[in-house]
Amino acid sequence: MNLPRRDFLKGTLAATATAAFATRLSAETPKSPGREYYELRCYRLKADTRLKADANPTLLDAYLEGALLPALDKLGVKNTGVFTELDINKDTATSTPKPGSPVWVLIPHATLDSFVQVSATLNADPAVQAAGAAYLQAPKAAPAFERIDSWLLLAFAGMPRLELPAFSRDRVPTRVFEMRDYESHSELKALSKMTMFNDGEIPLMKDLGMNPVFYGQALAGPDLPHLRYITSGPDLATHLVGWKKFGSDPRWTSMKNDPRYADNTSRNTSRFLAPKPYSQI
Repeated sequence: MNLPRRDFLKGTLAATATAAFATRLSAETPKSPGREYYELRCYRLKADTRLKADANPTLLDAYLEGALLPALDKLGVKNTGVFTELDINKDTATSTPKPGSPVWVLIPHATLDSFVQVSATLNADPAVQAAGAAYLQAPKAAPAFERIDSWLLLAFAGMPRLELPAFSRDRVPTRVFEMRDYESHSELKALSKMTMFNDGEIPLMKDLGMNPVFYGQALAGPDLPHLRYITSGPDLATHLVGWKKFGSDPRWTSMKNDPRYADNTSRNTSRFLAPKPYSQI
């Protein structure tokens, strides 16, 4: 059936406009050379629908330390962090292990292919299966965890790669980390908060010695849209002083009152973390 000339022209113009828009969008999409990807895992150990009693963390520890981290090292994936949560008292700058804490694992990847390879094939490696047999072969009646939550994040342009603090390299036993995730009520507001970090908050945190480890935009996982980052200190007291300096700095006051960044965060969750003895961060 032949289309009327008017409909044919309308369709042709629409297709041309769509193609032009796609070309322009591709050209304007910022490239991200050198920006890392991060997988953040949360191993939940408290009893729920799968576990009748809280899982024994030693089974997971043995797998992470003896199987997962060595396999990641072999693949060239370095600086994997393993943490548990802390309850803190800001008045006394003291902390205690949080009862029933999940185990958090941060895995940096140079490329998206690295993430896919680790996620899809690592546990099929016979060496990993042998080293992690007790964990991987845990019986159905007594699994090693309740659930694993996972997020895929893309590093911010303002800090495209993970930065390992000196006190992590030196294995300072009192080092502490704080992970924050900022949720937004729309994708556009989440991008606004990222811009706020790239243009001001990241340089300010570095200037104040807050030792940021990474900043990431959550691409997949629960509670989207959100971003997540970790700051750190050689000890809790030093870390808390850094936040006090940040809160009173005129550069922060200017940023938070800038109308461009209004209402870009709907929820802020903070978790204080202690590294496991075998953590590489």
